[in-house]
Amino acid sequence: MIKVLLWDLDGTIMNFLKSENYAIKKCFAAFGINNCDDAMVERYSKINTKYWQMLERGEITKPQVQRGRFEELFQLEGIEFTQYDELNKMYQVSLGDKIFFNDDSFQLLKSLQGKYKQYAITNGTITAQENKLRRSGLNEIFDGVFISDKVGFEKPSIKFFDAVFSEIGDYAKDEMLVIGDSLTSDIKGANNADLPCCWYNPNGAVNDKNLRIDYEISNLNEITNILK
Repeated sequence: MIKVLLWDLDGTIMNFLKSENYAIKKCFAAFGINNCDDAMVERYSKINTKYWQMLERGEITKPQVQRGRFEELFQLEGIEFTQYDELNKMYQVSLGDKIFFNDDSFQLLKSLQGKYKQYAITNGTITAQENKLRRSGLNEIFDGVFISDKVGFEKPSIKFFDAVFSEIGDYAKDEMLVIGDSLTSDIKGANNADLPCCWYNPNGAVNDKNLRIDYEISNLNEITNILK
């Protein structure tokens, strides 16, 4: 019987691509890069995803992600730029300026409050994620929050989940459920930690990573059927 829900934030509860689009355009305009359109944001997003996956594999550090993604984009676009630290700081804050929920997820989590223990598990930065949690009101719903920058390890590392286990109390692994959209972070992390997992897959992607998937949903509200 499931008693604990471990929710990913970006791409699962929240629509990260919409937040990203807003934040990139706002920050680029503030730094005088006024030709940023949806196509450029999409190119940035692909680069950003590549860097985060390198981080998940332990190939680079978080600071290298934060700087490298912008360096690669600006080189691709032929944009001369040097204020990477300032841009990144503004970007982290701006990611939480506007909240976009997937599938009325706030109401879903609110309806599950008190029935299950609910925790956020995220690889985002402290600044961005705490801002999002506060502005969204999710900090009033979650029983706890695990941010990789605070934990000291990124999903899918077993050490990230060991930190979760040590904090949430005495639950059997089959009483927990990881819910996330990323195969390389959430689902692989659940596999590494031997936890049941639910893949949030609204776009019908293919599981090409040879990972165990216990449940698959295209709408977050389908989780209620799993919990029955």
